[in-house]
Amino acid sequence: MGLLLSVIVGAIAGFLAGRIIKGKGFGLLINIIVGIIGGFLGTFTFTLFGFTLHTGVMGYLITATVGALLFLWILSLIRKR
Repeated sequence: MGLLLSVIVGAIAGFLAGRIIKGKGFGLLINIIVGIIGGFLGTFTFTLFGFTLHTGVMGYLITATVGALLFLWILSLIRKR
């Protein structure tokens, strides 16, 4: 996937995860960062369990959103300490 498409998918995934977890997005830059980290984390997690959703942009978006949700959940656990 190209860099521009990765950034766009990351921004959308970060926004969706922010809406689901906090009820609102975090701003464009943070959404992009959360989404890109989520993309890596989602890909790692799905691969670890033997799943592959990379069948186009929707697959990448679902993977990145699930990974971003996981990333935000991990951050919330760290913040509580």
